[in-house]
Amino acid sequence: MMKKRVYGILGISSIMANWNAGFDGYPKTTSSGETYGSDKALKYPMKKMWEEQGEKVVYIKSMRLEQGKKGEIRLIPRSLKERYEFLFQVEDLKQCKDTQEVLKNLFQAVDVKNFGATFAESGNNISITGAVQFGQGFNLYDETFPQEQSILSPFRDATKATEKDGEAKNSTLGTKIVSDEAHYFYPFVINPLAYKEFMEMGVTEGYTEEDYLKFKEAACVAATAFATNAKEGCENEFALFIETDPKLYLPNLTSYLRFERREGKNLIRLDLNDLAEELGDRIDSIEIYYNPATTEMDHNLKGAVYYDIITRKEV
Repeated sequence: MMKKRVYGILGISSIMANWNAGFDGYPKTTSSGETYGSDKALKYPMKKMWEEQGEKVVYIKSMRLEQGKKGEIRLIPRSLKERYEFLFQVEDLKQCKDTQEVLKNLFQAVDVKNFGATFAESGNNISITGAVQFGQGFNLYDETFPQEQSILSPFRDATKATEKDGEAKNSTLGTKIVSDEAHYFYPFVINPLAYKEFMEMGVTEGYTEEDYLKFKEAACVAATAFATNAKEGCENEFALFIETDPKLYLPNLTSYLRFERREGKNLIRLDLNDLAEELGDRIDSIEIYYNPATTEMDHNLKGAVYYDIITRKEV
């Protein structure tokens, strides 16, 4: 089991993109109008990256073909039970009466190992609180505005009839909604003691250094790597990792971060000097990743080591 706690912040820039849309298609906002991204929006690209690397990921959408009663073949999403059976080569979860075996399998999945799980399937009622916990990612750029783009489809909609001859003659129109510019910052904490009870059951070795390194890698690049139509333009622009002794408890670190939109390069300032000096003997390391091509750091945080988030070389 890893012997340290980790606190940090992950920053995502969104330029003419939609990092996290609500059901209305617009970037999510609070009742007071603040733009934010949910923790699910950040976790999904990380899980997608792990899946593409061949890791076991339980909580992600996957599809299968199903033959209907009339012989038609349909493409449908797998249920949680089906996803579990597919990943762990289990013929029928209902026949498995050994909850310890189910737990051991779940802890083999990288998303469960990091983010935990709620698994209520076929007589197994399992809740695992993840070692990695995210807060909501609030946009710190005050002048964010949504933009609507009309999109012309190359096809007509044959289901829509015209009054003249009952058949649609024109291509259909759609709408794409993006933010002109937004900068989201997510606080997170990693508590390796979260799985202590499960370690005592013998179903996991706990949250390890290897698990942390997998998280760290995905935390720095997953948003950039996840290039869908809506997410193209979303990139990892900042990451802070503060490794501490296992009994140190820090507040939400985004309250110490300041973002300034500037011509040329943006500025990110961390007002953590006083905190770092007071807790110096309990802080093992401070690492900061950012993109020097688009961002300037104040470089005033004592003991911090700065890296290029793209090349991973020290700045």
